[in-house]
Amino acid sequence: MNQVRIGKFIAEARKKQNLTQEKLAESLGITKNAVSKWERGLCLMDMSLLRPLSEILKVSVNEILIGEFIESNDIEKKSEENIIKLTELINLKTMKYGVIGMSIFFIILTLISFFKDTSLHALVSLICAYNGVTFFSRYKIKKDKTDLFTGTMFFIATVCNTVSFILS
Repeated sequence: MNQVRIGKFIAEARKKQNLTQEKLAESLGITKNAVSKWERGLCLMDMSLLRPLSEILKVSVNEILIGEFIESNDIEKKSEENIIKLTELINLKTMKYGVIGMSIFFIILTLISFFKDTSLHALVSLICAYNGVTFFSRYKIKKDKTDLFTGTMFFIATVCNTVSFILS
């Protein structure tokens, strides 16, 4: 998804409806600055605003996400492309949570290692923590019980390895 293209599209669709940034912002219950940031491609709107924004601008959600007006014969193709792009964004978000979790756990292990000699348990704990956070993040997004179970198993392995690391 191209933020700049989406921003330019929102500005164009807003002007077609003879709306100011202030009026659009008021209709959505947000600030004029937020609309300005979208239109300049600095950020994207909160996804909860997609439907109301599409209704106000009289465009489809797909058109907003792709950043262009869609001809009626291209709707199916463009919708498929948007679904694929959103899936890729969800996967990137899951990876982000995994990296954040791994970083926090790495910092904790580093602090502990100042007081103890590091061992293989620390590395195993770090890997398990990363995988656990990643599976919990997937569960949060997809609500698949397999991800919850797998994340729990990795969390248990993390705790066991950490305790073993501290006690050794």
